[in-house]
Amino acid sequence: MTSLDELPERSRTVHAALLAAGVEPAIRVLPDSAKTAVLAAAALDCEIGAIANSLIFMAVDDHGNESPLLVMTSGRHRVDTDALARRLELTKIIRADPDQVRAATGQAIGGVAPTGHPEPLRTIIDEALADYPTLWAAGGTPHTIFPLSCPELIKITDGQVERVGD
Repeated sequence: MTSLDELPERSRTVHAALLAAGVEPAIRVLPDSAKTAVLAAAALDCEIGAIANSLIFMAVDDHGNESPLLVMTSGRHRVDTDALARRLELTKIIRADPDQVRAATGQAIGGVAPTGHPEPLRTIIDEALADYPTLWAAGGTPHTIFPLSCPELIKITDGQVERVGD
């Protein structure tokens, strides 16, 4: 674990959010970027499925209103946006652009944490993440990451568990 003083500002925000949720933060700073599940798994020497990717989408309802949707998915597969939209009774789910990601999370693509956002986000948790005793999630930057369990992930995000992958 890295000391709080050594963490980037965005990661200190994540650290505070984890503490507030009752989860002991153990954020690590990695020497190289871990902005993809493949890079993160290689840096941590773990299975790619144990990487909890934080993906931001825009959820579109029947009236055409868009709202950010955080999908925490296992690094072992992709999100099936059509199937997930049907399960969530949405018109469609589309990938957020970098500006929408930053507006919703205060963080950049490749480093989005499951918590520490300006406002709580509706969150969907991939049911496949329960297959791993330890998950790894981004800590607010592409160079920071932290471990947690699936129950802790559900707790800190108030997430809804769903099948999201193919």
